[in-house]
Amino acid sequence: MEALSLGLDLLGRSNELVLVTVASGPDPASLVGSGHAGPDMIPVEYDASVEQANRNADSVIRQAQKALGIAGAQTRVLQGDPGAVICQLATELSARAIVVGTRGRGGLKRALLGSVSDYVVRNAPCSVIVTKGESPR
Repeated sequence: MEALSLGLDLLGRSNELVLVTVASGPDPASLVGSGHAGPDMIPVEYDASVEQANRNADSVIRQAQKALGIAGAQTRVLQGDPGAVICQLATELSARAIVVGTRGRGGLKRALLGSVSDYVVRNAPCSVIVTKGESPR
């Protein structure tokens, strides 16, 4: 929340805002097995897990709206690879800027796990503000 608040302070809160989160649902590969192993989930379980992930994401986004004082902002819950779907939405909306937080992972962790903020900076169709969520001193 602090990272977003800092980014909004830089951009100004009077702009048209779209608050976005990406739901982290189950891997679609869990519906298929390989070799002798069957699928990890049956379709009903998979669908329930996706729905729960969407509810969780919607709850997070509503809490963020309230905490940031931007109740009138549009909201979107997206599915997929976070960096790619954020950049795709920015393109669709002709966004002027994206504010994204960073966890500040070091070299090895970032190389192994990837970085949403790195992806967005390199692929966004607009300016990107990356915040660490630390107040300036």
